[in-house]
Amino acid sequence: MLSLFQRKRMPPATAVTPTPSAEPPKGLTRTESAASLLATPRRQKLLEHIWQRTSVSRDQFATLYRAPLERYAELVQNFPASESHHHAYLGGMLDHGLEIVAYALKLRQSHLLPAGATPEAQAAQAEAWTAGIAYAALLHDVGKVAVDLHVEYADGTIWHPWHGPLRKPYRFRYHKAREYRLHSAATGLLYARLLDAGIFDWLSVYPDLWSALLYVLAGQYEHAGMLGELVVQADQASVAQALGGDPAKALAAPRHALQRKLLDGLRYLLKEEFKLNQPQASDGWLTQDALWLVSKTVSDKLRAHLLAQGIDGIPSSNTAVFNVLQDHGIAQPTPEGKAIWKATITSDAGWSHTFTLLRLAPSLIWEGNERPTPFAGTVMVVQDEGEATVSASLPAVPDSVAPEPLSAQPAGEGVEALLDLLDIPDMASAVLSSTTEMFSPTLEEPPLESGESRLPLDSATPASIPGLEETPSGEHFVAWLRRHIEERKLIINDTKALVHTVADTVYLVSPGVFQRYAQEHPRTAFLARQDQLADWQWVQKRFEKLQLHRKQQNGLNIWICAVTGPRKSRRLHGYLLEDPRVLFSDMPPNNPYLSVSAAADPV
Repeated sequence: MLSLFQRKRMPPATAVTPTPSAEPPKGLTRTESAASLLATPRRQKLLEHIWQRTSVSRDQFATLYRAPLERYAELVQNFPASESHHHAYLGGMLDHGLEIVAYALKLRQSHLLPAGATPEAQAAQAEAWTAGIAYAALLHDVGKVAVDLHVEYADGTIWHPWHGPLRKPYRFRYHKAREYRLHSAATGLLYARLLDAGIFDWLSVYPDLWSALLYVLAGQYEHAGMLGELVVQADQASVAQALGGDPAKALAAPRHALQRKLLDGLRYLLKEEFKLNQPQASDGWLTQDALWLVSKTVSDKLRAHLLAQGIDGIPSSNTAVFNVLQDHGIAQPTPEGKAIWKATITSDAGWSHTFTLLRLAPSLIWEGNERPTPFAGTVMVVQDEGEATVSASLPAVPDSVAPEPLSAQPAGEGVEALLDLLDIPDMASAVLSSTTEMFSPTLEEPPLESGESRLPLDSATPASIPGLEETPSGEHFVAWLRRHIEERKLIINDTKALVHTVADTVYLVSPGVFQRYAQEHPRTAFLARQDQLADWQWVQKRFEKLQLHRKQQNGLNIWICAVTGPRKSRRLHGYLLEDPRVLFSDMPPNNPYLSVSAAADPV
């Protein structure tokens, strides 16, 4: 992925260090080196969060991210970001630059880019898109130093940013008649001073990314697609934070964001996993007028797929998933207004069975020339008492009705986690509340929709049991955990994180991390039922048998971690690994807000 950049790789930029001087004359501001400007605790924390949201080593981070950030720091020095609006204080432009990069990379984690590409292409381009988003965010306001500010040295010599970094004490003022939008167009004067040729060579290989980045750097956000949208949202969040507003509102998801995620997931499953129109049991059947999908299969596999893509917030109850699909206009309602249909499927070979189904418009999934051949048998809708009422080939909802337009996919999940990094509120409450609400452990199956019947296990077929292609185990859990961390599908050391680094090792939050695995691997529930355990407890037991965790002196497995914030503290329960290399080849620094408690109680 980075091979092209590494072939053309240039050494990190050597920052021009201004010559130290005595206290500057009154009215002048002393220049500072990048190291000095970035040395404050808050800016160091922002740099650390930026690194954690990339997928590169420390050495690569120094070249791809830190070097441009240092060049930016030396260029903007202690300029404000505005005269009287947001970040209107000395050093405000540097703070705003770091904040918007951190916000943008947080938002980027909820997107698979470029949109519409194959998973393989998205994986190959992942770090290039992450870097491109960071650069676009960093540079979006840098033109202000070229057109909004008048900067001069003590002798009256005017400084322009294309001269290079300031080297002597300086004074500045804002131009009285400046044009508000001009700074976006002026970015082109400066971005080559912050990004080197090797970076341009690397990014220019990816046409979609390259064009979007150039549009942003030219101030043409309307043509920059998702990259432009992420920069705009991150800018709004940083401004709202600086003005004492609510950044979460600035990052609020558009109304139809979940609709896009659900549809994209269904399209993937129908292309890659679901079996349609089989002679006997299938995952679904396509008639001339409708797509019929087995309700429990689609709920389980859709939830597992979205979680595997790093998309949180998907309901854990089947009934809730059905309602969400109906509320977003994806699942067509029955005449009674319910999401679940009951129908008897009969193949032309004589096989017949009754299922509970979701009904979708085929035009939501396929273009006209991509639609598979319709089912050769019949789909007969039945009433609750079992009386056949109407052939399912007669459309209850016209397929020609176009779906509501989809807005750009947002990244509302986890926004509070990034906002919290700026003033570190209570981390544990977010972790515990999210795991409690999303993954409520139970030995019972989710409630059935009215009229839905549950097939006995011995009658279940491979087409109706999701997750058969993988065998859950303790070893598979550890491999899954490492892969998800490497791919940034599981974020570490964040307010909602299930994995933290503490005491020079790794801390796994329980039961959340085991529940997340079980959600992505529905077959765990079948295996757990044989041992009369909840699915997450079954995974937890298999993990313990690997003996990879550190036990307390009294033999207990669970450790308590204290999470300390400026206002209050909370506790987490979880496992400490004996060797962090099980999950990390390059161990991140310890989370400064977590500490292992001396006392622990059994869980």
